[in-house]
Amino acid sequence: MGREVSESCVDSLLTEMVSSYCDRFYTNKPELAARRIEAIGFQVGLQLSERYTMERPRFSDHLEAIKFICKDFWSELFKKQIDNLKTNHRGTFVLQDNRFRWLARMSTDPLPEKEDLAQDNSPGESKSAQATSMHLYFPCGIRRGGSSKFGDSLCSYCRYIQPSCM
Repeated sequence: MGREVSESCVDSLLTEMVSSYCDRFYTNKPELAARRIEAIGFQVGLQLSERYTMERPRFSDHLEAIKFICKDFWSELFKKQIDNLKTNHRGTFVLQDNRFRWLARMSTDPLPEKEDLAQDNSPGESKSAQATSMHLYFPCGIRRGGSSKFGDSLCSYCRYIQPSCM
């Protein structure tokens, strides 16, 4: 019998983790906060991957491992499969989830006003868009950690889940 955690607890944990790393630990260094959040996600993904493949035979090729990530691994985490898997047939895969559950309840601001642009570090990107991208580092780390179990080459094939794909 599998153990499950309430979805609201995971949402709260993710929100608090991003808030802590961005506002307290690495206030002036968002790139360090992002790397740390992703590293935590990597460890979680690695451990989940170990748990979910414990009683399975080894995958014979990269395609089998990618199918596992898209179907079984993603289903265990988000209660649905990946919506779209694209490849360039040269080893690059793009995983697309059109209704990513961990971002479903996040609100976004309308485009920033002119006065907000002067205060923002990156013009054209609202604070909510920056916060949303910070929330994506954890699931990116989970995906990287989940696929790293199948070898470094597979992990490097799967690039980050882009916010536009979510």
